[in-house]
Amino acid sequence: FRVQEFYCSASQCGYNSCNLGKHNVLNVHLIPHTHDDVGWLKTVDQYYYGNHNWIQNAGVQYVIDNVIKALHENSQRRFSYVEMAFFSRWWRQQSVSTQTGVKQLVNEGRLQFLLGGWSMSDEACLHYLAGIDQMTTGLGFLNRTFGECGRPLVAWQVDPFGHSAEVARQFAEMGFDSLTFQRIDYHDKNRRRKNKTMELVWQGKIGGKSAATSMFTN
Repeated sequence: FRVQEFYCSASQCGYNSCNLGKHNVLNVHLIPHTHDDVGWLKTVDQYYYGNHNWIQNAGVQYVIDNVIKALHENSQRRFSYVEMAFFSRWWRQQSVSTQTGVKQLVNEGRLQFLLGGWSMSDEACLHYLAGIDQMTTGLGFLNRTFGECGRPLVAWQVDPFGHSAEVARQFAEMGFDSLTFQRIDYHDKNRRRKNKTMELVWQGKIGGKSAATSMFTN
């Protein structure tokens, strides 16, 4: 097979901005994205401002600054942001001209949002009401700020240690088209790799095989 590198420019948001690749080559999709802990080894403020980097080298505001700059410099670039606790904070500190430029990036599908909750929540210890509240807070910010082009289409849970069918059902009922996660038991992961079953339709614990409570998952 041949591996070929190619890009395209976008003028619309959502799936209309997706680069679908070419049918006669191996298409490798790289997804630059955030994973900014809303408090872990450092406090939320320390993560945002880049304080106490002797604990962990992280300064979220500088990440967002550089991402926006890089997107404006090259129309072929894409980026996906996840945690609204940080992005909304950064947004409120920007000038009107910067906000206008970011809205343009969102409307062109070059700055996209994944999940869109206040954070990427735990699944094992989370009460369902807390999960709904934190998703409502984040998605509400995106809707008020960017409208339809700010609506995430994919639920993104790449760091929780273990996953809950109840969370998958909630994501399905929130209108996400698919769910991507990373951490599963290595026995299960190796078996799925061998059997080529890494992709699945996850049926929610409540609701049976209903499409409204099932989620395409990979």
